[in-house]
Amino acid sequence: MSDSSSLHVNLATETADAPSEPAIRTGTAGRSLGILVPLLTVAVLILLWQLLVVGAGIPQYILPSPLAVAKSLVSDWGILSPALWVTTEITFISLALALIGGVGFAIFLVQSRWIELAFYPLAVILQVTPIVAIAPLILIYAPTRESALLICGFLVAFFPILSNMVQGLKSVDHNLLNLFDLYGASRWQTLLHLKLPAAQPYFMTGLRIGGGLSLIASVVAEFAAGSGGPNSGLAFRLLEAQYRQNMPRLFAALLLLSALGVAIFALTSFISWLSLHRWHESSLKREN
Repeated sequence: MSDSSSLHVNLATETADAPSEPAIRTGTAGRSLGILVPLLTVAVLILLWQLLVVGAGIPQYILPSPLAVAKSLVSDWGILSPALWVTTEITFISLALALIGGVGFAIFLVQSRWIELAFYPLAVILQVTPIVAIAPLILIYAPTRESALLICGFLVAFFPILSNMVQGLKSVDHNLLNLFDLYGASRWQTLLHLKLPAAQPYFMTGLRIGGGLSLIASVVAEFAAGSGGPNSGLAFRLLEAQYRQNMPRLFAALLLLSALGVAIFALTSFISWLSLHRWHESSLKREN
């Protein structure tokens, strides 16, 4: 084949492999719309909220306007920001403890069918017992208020991580298990090189669920605690604003809680995408 023919073949191959410009534009436009549409929806809802309060003349102590909430967020930032940090710290520490405990207990359960039958019902009992019912007991028996809040957050986030991890460890392809047995792999080698990687998508699902639940449990536990002070979180600031009929501050604290929940979900979703997008079907784009 001549040099010119080879050049034409290489150019044709590169052109076929490279994504077309319209496809690139379509992907960029899709991502932009995915960001703009939710933001536009939220902006429209806030505008309708403002128009409703102003048009109907609703008093601020019943329903504050978005402008009043924004002003309160700025003026009360010195009070709300330490509370936001306390709630964030409790949420992430309890989530980290739930990750360690859930993964470790899941590995323990799958070692034997008898171990699972003996101990898994205990985890189910903890899950189905409402945290509102046991939070007062935890507050009584825990050595400090902070440790009680951590225990509540841990208990709620623990079971989703445990159940998803157990399901992932038990969902390994049996042919691959037989292959590892054929090559004489030990139980720990099979766990490290086969079961844990195969359970990674299930673990990421449990992580996303546990992140939101740990925040909910931290707020509920602080409602049950009902104690103030410099180490109080946003839940206490909500109660304080309610008692004082300071509705703009109450809505500002609620806004911060919602923003924290969205941030946790976005972070856990990004971690999930980062670990799965190169190989797992749930994160790969379809070719057709």
